[in-house]
Amino acid sequence: MHAAPVSSSRPTARSSRRRQLAIGLLAAPALAAALLGPSAVNAQSFPSKPLRLVVPFAPGGNTDVVARLLAAKMAEQMGQPVVVENRPGANGIVGSESVAKSPGDGYSLLVVTPSHAINPVVTPKLPYDTEREFTPITLVSRTPYVLAVAPSVNAANVQELIRLARAQPDSLSFASSGIGTGAHLVSELLMSAANIRMVHVTYKGTSQAMPDVISGRVSMIFDVEQVLMPHIRSGKLRGMAVTGLGRTPTAPELPTMAESGVSGFNATTWVALLSAGGVPEPIAQRLATEARKALQSSELKARLEASGAEVVANSPAELGAFLKAETAKWAELAKTVKLTP
Repeated sequence: MHAAPVSSSRPTARSSRRRQLAIGLLAAPALAAALLGPSAVNAQSFPSKPLRLVVPFAPGGNTDVVARLLAAKMAEQMGQPVVVENRPGANGIVGSESVAKSPGDGYSLLVVTPSHAINPVVTPKLPYDTEREFTPITLVSRTPYVLAVAPSVNAANVQELIRLARAQPDSLSFASSGIGTGAHLVSELLMSAANIRMVHVTYKGTSQAMPDVISGRVSMIFDVEQVLMPHIRSGKLRGMAVTGLGRTPTAPELPTMAESGVSGFNATTWVALLSAGGVPEPIAQRLATEARKALQSSELKARLEASGAEVVANSPAELGAFLKAETAKWAELAKTVKLTP
């Protein structure tokens, strides 16, 4: 009789190698998290679901158009939908609050304009902290304002407008979309710089204000080129100046405010991209990289520049410093002109 073969429990060299490989694969994520940190690992797989981009204004405006162009390009690059959500109200506060109270995971984005820096100055008890409850991503674009007056105003240039306002205080008026909006504060900036007084007339939006400015019921308005240049070139309004540091390629015939005798005058409207507060730096950097790549695409860059905007596409740190400077500038103006909430 032959004895039954006894199976050996000693592993073969091949099975041992397989076991070591399996253990290594299982341990890889833990090792990566230990070496790089969990946020770096999360950033590698970000985004894994759709993102939302909140526009805190009504559909159809310049900010909404820019946001939708940016969202479409970023979605194409990242392979996940970027859903634009309009949440207008209270000069951008309603939509901003919805993002401020969202998780800091990078999936809730927000486009903001100068009202983001102005609201802390003119609105008491904001429902969020503009510095701590948002993560800067990138400054999308910067656009100078255009100053235009009604044809009935007896002034051919900025200096004549200033002389007229000084001779007859409160005889001229300016339109804006509300107290604390960019158009309001840039008008206040002009009054402060030129030592003049004018009457502020508020509207729900530029489209409501335009008929009154064209007819002469209101004397003047500040707005972007895209809105005002068609009326200026048709003769319905008289263009006076642009508010940036240099003339613009799309309206080179208009001098700057500095060239017009108001030295040091520099005010722009802008669009910036933020996320909810507390987003890990690797994810914030990933969003900034994707946004900058989208903004440098020939299609999107051409669309923005055609509207008179300058594409910026800077870093999160640079945007953070810019927002602090903007808030400080408007706070100083509010103190100078005694603008109260």
